[in-house]
Amino acid sequence: MRLGINFGYQDWGAGLARAVNLAQEADRLGYHSAWTAEAYGTDAITPITWLMAHTERINFGSAIMQMPARTPAMTAMTAVTLDTMSGGRFLLGLGLSGPQVVEGWHGQPYGKPLVKTREYVDIVRTILRREGPLEHHGAHYDIPYSGPDATGLGKPLKIIMHPPRADIPIYLASIGPKNVELTAEIANGWLPIFFSPYRFRDTYGAAIDAGFAKADGGKSLADFDVAPTVSVIVGDDLDALRGFVKPMVALYVGGMGARGRNFYNDLACRYGFEGAAKEIQDLYLDGKKREATAAVPDELVDEISLIGPKERIAEALDVWRESGITTLILGAAQPEALRVMAELVL
Repeated sequence: MRLGINFGYQDWGAGLARAVNLAQEADRLGYHSAWTAEAYGTDAITPITWLMAHTERINFGSAIMQMPARTPAMTAMTAVTLDTMSGGRFLLGLGLSGPQVVEGWHGQPYGKPLVKTREYVDIVRTILRREGPLEHHGAHYDIPYSGPDATGLGKPLKIIMHPPRADIPIYLASIGPKNVELTAEIANGWLPIFFSPYRFRDTYGAAIDAGFAKADGGKSLADFDVAPTVSVIVGDDLDALRGFVKPMVALYVGGMGARGRNFYNDLACRYGFEGAAKEIQDLYLDGKKREATAAVPDELVDEISLIGPKERIAEALDVWRESGITTLILGAAQPEALRVMAELVL
């Protein structure tokens, strides 16, 4: 099991120096990767560029680049640029995001996520392989564009530079069974959120197996990086530590979407927390964020995070190792947490 660190939604002004120090510490300790995020604040790519310039060996990934924010060609150009500049240290993490952000922020139609994701990844890979000029005519992407308002001047193009790696690893963030199945079929890795090692096979096993069966030439966990981000906090006061995890759970389970259209709420229900999920969402959407946070069950927090003194974390790690994940990405801000996990895992 490898280790990574996720910087999440950083304040890249006030928090930049601290992030550089954490990235350098992770690099020194032998961590496999570091990841940055974007929602509707700072982007994920600019911080990666900065952090890559301050590190030597550690890989950097986007968790995630929002597909609606960029054409597939722009994403391929960015991936090639970062991979070239870093000497092959870039990991391309993609995600569709949700209707709230796709339509409310980017002004794009949400569309059919499975079809859109498959097309997007196919176009990116076609560009990276550089076997010929790009042509793609699908339900979501038409390249060269041939719509009724086209000039007729567009022509198939091939990326000018030669990508050092045509096989830059592509990770997908997905939650629903059909999306996870697609991820297992077409991606090199999976970036799950609120991952429970206790429920991995029951919740996702059938979807992953189905995706592997559809992949060209077959596939298994030996060919696929399961890389969840996990809150890791070292300390003695469990109630206080849970208090750092619960607001994020409440935000996603309660506020990321609408009633009947919240993927994170659906996940909590699949984990068996239907009553709590409904209460969290009702409170959050009614503007009672503090009460929604308090409604997050301790049991859920303990399943999806590694918190407590070193001995408690060490004991809990057994189930994570045995679950089948290959990269455990720390959601951590403590240098101590990075060192404890390195001691226990690496």
